[in-house]
Amino acid sequence: MILHKIFVINYRNIAQADLQFCPGINCFVGDNGAGKTNFLDAIYYLSFCKSFINVIDSQNVRHHSDFFVIQGQYLNGDSVDEIYCGLRQNQKKQFKRNKKEYPKLSDHIGLIPLVMISPADEMLIMEGSEWRRRFLDSVISQYDKGYLDTLIRYSRVLAQRNQILKDADGNPPADMLDVYDGQLAMWGAMIYEKRKAFINELLPVFNHHFSNISGGAEVIDIHYRSHLSGEDFELQLFASRQRDAQSGYTHRGIHRDDLEFTLGGHPLKKEGSQGQKKTFAIALRLAQFDFLTRHQGVKPLLLLDDIFDKLDSLRSKRLLELVGEDHFSQIFVSHTNRDHLEAILSGIGKEVLFFDVANGEIKLDNQNHHAS
Repeated sequence: MILHKIFVINYRNIAQADLQFCPGINCFVGDNGAGKTNFLDAIYYLSFCKSFINVIDSQNVRHHSDFFVIQGQYLNGDSVDEIYCGLRQNQKKQFKRNKKEYPKLSDHIGLIPLVMISPADEMLIMEGSEWRRRFLDSVISQYDKGYLDTLIRYSRVLAQRNQILKDADGNPPADMLDVYDGQLAMWGAMIYEKRKAFINELLPVFNHHFSNISGGAEVIDIHYRSHLSGEDFELQLFASRQRDAQSGYTHRGIHRDDLEFTLGGHPLKKEGSQGQKKTFAIALRLAQFDFLTRHQGVKPLLLLDDIFDKLDSLRSKRLLELVGEDHFSQIFVSHTNRDHLEAILSGIGKEVLFFDVANGEIKLDNQNHHAS
C-alpha cells in the first residue's frame, strides 16, 4: 500500500498542502509546533475516519475557517483508490472512496492499514485501561469487520443496561436485566475470545521486536486481564446486580479488560526507564504492523512521529536498521533536525524524500532527491 499523493486544506494549522510522495521514506523536518504532527495526523485520518490527536472533528478545522478537506490517492498493485474526507462546520462529515460515499464510516476501516508510532504511545503504559482497550480494538477492527460490529452491539447494550440501572433508583426490573445480561454475555464472549487470540499471536512477535531494539538484555511480558477469564460471565452479571443497582453502573464485563505490561516481572509503569518504556511502545506498534501484514496481506503505512527522543544511540540505530529492511513498505517520519535525521538514515538503502515544514506550510526540500 502506497500513498502517492495527498491534498489537504484547512486541517488544523495546515492552510493548504498538495504533495506527492516516494514509495520509500518521506521525511518532514521543522521546529516543534510547525505542523509536522498535524500533517501525519491528516494521513492517519484517511485511514481511520478520525484524528489521532483530537477525535472532536470540529476542533480539527483550521482557525478562522469553516471546513477542512483531506484527499489521498493510494496505489496497491494495479489498483488506485481515491479517498476523500470533507467536513463543514455544523454539517455531517463526508467520507468517500472513488467518489462514492460510504453508507457508514465503519465500512472504511481496514481498507488502508496504517500504524502510527508517536510520543503519545507512552499513554498506553502510563494512563488508564481505556487506552489499552482502545489499542486492542483499533488493531483488531482493522482486519476483522465482525469484531467492530460486535463491539458496537456490546457497547449499545451496555449503555442501555447502565441507563436502566440509573433510572431505577436502586431497584431495576429483573426481567429487563435478564435480557441485557444475556446479550452482554453473548457479545462479550465473542470479543473476549478475539482479544485473547490477538494477544497470544502478538506476544512472540512483540518479544522479537523488543529484543532486537533493546539488545535482548531485558525480560518483558504482556498479560491480558479480563473478568471473562474466570467464571461464567452471565453469572457474574447476576451476582453483581445489587452493586450495579446502587452505583448505576455495570462493574463486570469486557469494558473493564486491561493489559498488564511487566519488566522483569514488575510493572513497567513503575519500574521502567523512559527509554525502556519508549522501546516497549515502539515494539508493540511494530508487532501490530506485522500482525496486520499477516492478516491483511498488505503492508500498512508506517508513520514515525518524533520517536527518536529518549532513545539512546544504540536503540535508535537498531530501530532504523529494522526500518531499512524490505520488511516495511512506505514510511513517513517527522523530526526537528535534518542533519540528525540524515545521519540516522545514512546507508538505509531506501529512496528518501525530505519536506520542510514551517508555520503549517509544507514544501519539498530543494536538496532532494536522494536515495541512501
